[in-house]
Amino acid sequence: MHCVSSKHAVMMVSFCQGALLLSLAAAMAVYADMKVHCGPDFVTLMWTESRPQADTSLLRLGSCFPTSFSTGEAYFYVDLTDCNFKILVTGDVLLYSNDLTYAASDDSYNLAFTHPVVCAYERPKDWYSSQQIYDPVFKTYGLGDLQFTISLMNDDFSGPAEFTSYPLGSIIPIMASVVQKTHQPLLLLLEECVAATTPELHPESTMYPIISNKGCLLESVSSQSKFEPRQKSSEMRLSLQTFKFAMGEEVYIHCKLLAWDPNGLDSTKKACHFVKGHGWELLDDLAQSNLCDCCESKCKSRRQRSVASEKHGMVQKAVIGPFTITDVNS
Repeated sequence: MHCVSSKHAVMMVSFCQGALLLSLAAAMAVYADMKVHCGPDFVTLMWTESRPQADTSLLRLGSCFPTSFSTGEAYFYVDLTDCNFKILVTGDVLLYSNDLTYAASDDSYNLAFTHPVVCAYERPKDWYSSQQIYDPVFKTYGLGDLQFTISLMNDDFSGPAEFTSYPLGSIIPIMASVVQKTHQPLLLLLEECVAATTPELHPESTMYPIISNKGCLLESVSSQSKFEPRQKSSEMRLSLQTFKFAMGEEVYIHCKLLAWDPNGLDSTKKACHFVKGHGWELLDDLAQSNLCDCCESKCKSRRQRSVASEKHGMVQKAVIGPFTITDVNS
């Protein structure tokens, strides 16, 4: 079955030879047409341009150059094991994700862009992590036309975690992201995170606050925990130093993810961490670190926007786990 996207900003969902294709043509304008086909172990993509000055040789699917290109067209035929496809697992679904990018030259009138491409397959019943693809603690949440993900990662954030047991004092890399299918560019924020011993929060649950007060990383005050520099606005990376909590028991981290206007930062829409010798700093703009001053008190907004954001589907609760924290001295 051949899968074709429209020339407008759409989310394309089709069944292709048993694979569910999610080609998320974010903000695709009428000047281009993208056709994607998910095969059993490969992907084909045809990009057709109507702009006469667009150089299709500058298109990349992940790390791969076009298989062939001509004036106004670029064609990719690639294996899922190539081009730096990311492999993520949630429940009974295998997700292969990548980005189609256009790296415009300095003298070009055409703007650079990125379009996410995702192929989702049913996880075979006999599929095991011994196939060199680790089944990570990874969760996907759909809310309106936004898709949120949160995952435990390996040390350099290049792939899913290879284990879920962490010695006390070690670093847990956590990555959260949002796919902005038909949205304008959004900034992802971690508004709140707590550790708990249960997959669902209850009034009687034992909890340990990690991020609170609308984006203040509390753990950075007394540990090496920090937000890592952003690779893209729709993604957040957290290096969380393990803490003394529920030692040897199953631990879950419950977070509230917020997708927001990048130009709409305020004291309740922010990512702040404490830097030794400097104090509280704003991840996305050091010049506006005064937005973090309230991290020692109560962060409130002068604007009535947070309620509206939830009504427009910008907020998503998420949980990752279980994992364990172990005491190497015990």
